[in-house]
Amino acid sequence: VQIVESGGGLVQSGGSLRLSCAASGFTISSRVMSWHRQAPGKERELVAVISRAGDYTDYAGSVKGRFSISRDIVKNTVYLQMNSLKPEDTAVYYCKAATPDELIRGYGTWGQGTQVTVSS
Repeated sequence: VQIVESGGGLVQSGGSLRLSCAASGFTISSRVMSWHRQAPGKERELVAVISRAGDYTDYAGSVKGRFSISRDIVKNTVYLQMNSLKPEDTAVYYCKAATPDELIRGYGTWGQGTQVTVSS
């Protein structure tokens, strides 16, 4: 079971980035997939989540209307489209995969993270 994030980088305020989360060893439709972020000196926070069926998504209030989570079953990849980026979106972004049982127990599989830096 492995997750690899990509797509991070440096972007100006107001710009866009699309992060990818490529999964192997499992199918993303068998997991609740989510994106989290951690800024320096802050706790890791949930940014967006998509259900196993792909029919439910939810977002942190700070990104609602600007970020969009989606998935490609064929590519076994989850995406995070980030628009209208702000300097406060600067963080390391992590992808997580968890079964319902793992969610209850607080477990899951994490990727290594990808850095997003938004300049003002």
